[in-house]
Amino acid sequence: MTDHELPQREDFHHLLRQDFSAFISQAFHEVNPGTPFHHNWHIDLMADYLEAVRQSQITRLIINIPPRSLKSLCVSVAWPAFLLGHEPSTRILVASYSQYLAIKHSQDTRRVANSEWFLKIFPEFAIQPGHNEKHKFVTTQNGFRFATSTGGSATGEGGDFLIIDDPLNPLQAASKRSRSLTNDWFDQTFSTRLNDKKNGRIIVVMQRLHADDLSGHLLARGGWEHLCLPASSDDGQEFSLLGHRYMRPAGSILHETREGRIELDRVRRDLGSAGFMAQYQQMPLAEGGHMIERQWLKRYTVAPARDSLRCVQSWDTAIKSAATHDASACLTFGEDANGLIYLLDALTLRAEYPALRRAVLHHAEAWSPQGILIEDKASGQSLLQDLRQSTALPVIACLPRQDKITRMAAVSPLIESGSLIVPQDAPWLGSFEAEICAFPHGAHDDQADALSQYLGWRRWGNSSPRMRHL
Repeated sequence: MTDHELPQREDFHHLLRQDFSAFISQAFHEVNPGTPFHHNWHIDLMADYLEAVRQSQITRLIINIPPRSLKSLCVSVAWPAFLLGHEPSTRILVASYSQYLAIKHSQDTRRVANSEWFLKIFPEFAIQPGHNEKHKFVTTQNGFRFATSTGGSATGEGGDFLIIDDPLNPLQAASKRSRSLTNDWFDQTFSTRLNDKKNGRIIVVMQRLHADDLSGHLLARGGWEHLCLPASSDDGQEFSLLGHRYMRPAGSILHETREGRIELDRVRRDLGSAGFMAQYQQMPLAEGGHMIERQWLKRYTVAPARDSLRCVQSWDTAIKSAATHDASACLTFGEDANGLIYLLDALTLRAEYPALRRAVLHHAEAWSPQGILIEDKASGQSLLQDLRQSTALPVIACLPRQDKITRMAAVSPLIESGSLIVPQDAPWLGSFEAEICAFPHGAHDDQADALSQYLGWRRWGNSSPRMRHL
């Protein structure tokens, strides 16, 4: 290094030590070598909020921001390194929805902290020999970064900073049980790990997924600073923090260099409007809302010729025939060469097993389906075994792993995109529409279950005899 370069290098190291936004940029290059870094104002804003937390101006912070906005790099990777660099005795607990992600973020933080440039700007930092594990590394001043998963154990660990980064994935968030388990885990386990109840700091960073996700749960309680950054801002936004002022114009895109209007429109089509409003606009469907809109259903007057369609039937079975019990339902679909799905017939019946079996045989004879989907659980298991042993029907066992709301949430974008076409008129149409448009709050859900079973199989599992786990 020449005499001219030395002051520049010293100035750069001083900048990295004092300016967390500049530190984020350097950390990005460390963990993503060769990948261009596209700086944007929202990174500066997140850096200011996190710096305000470090300075104890904020002790409870929720950041809601779209996917792939560098939230994990900023909050779970770079910030723990920055905290430990300034104060190596700091104790940090970081949780993510999966153990794999939790470990990955821990390893990325350790990579930053072991880099040559980091050790030059924070010479007092060092990792204890023999205390450098994937999920936890400990400094020579007994500070540490500890990684766990949502619902995981942190027994024996206490932190000065608690970080929760995406406590749920989108499919988990559709499940009331998963949401409740996550919220209870935070209330009863993770939040209790603060070393100092008065001055300890907690940060939640996530995309919104449901009205009662962890962000919604905590915001309803109050007492949290909230940084909410939708992908597109209709009314504009204004922020003032640490002497900096940010003005976001109405109608602006959060990070247009990386994801502009065309890309967001594509995401909206892929996710569906409900998913897009939650994950990208941070405005999840209100509790009590329905998942399928009637206007999403396209109409046909005359279905294409039968021999031009691949016919598949989807059965949701129940063997108790009382009027108060769920019915069995069969939906018959015809798929054309362009991927459009025509709903050709819908049947519901309440019947004991012999009558149910006769109905399956009769419907198969009427439509000659290439596949008959039957859930491989409860009553469906007996039916599958019987039909395989006594007939040559093309029965396919479907074994979903998630609850029915989660399954419908996963396939609803296919309906919204216009892939499902129903008849303009049919004797069964009113019942079908009423049920699926009321789901999950309607009195019955047998046809809705048959629909999500078929769409899930079509999307993920129709090349396999078993439905891929949703």
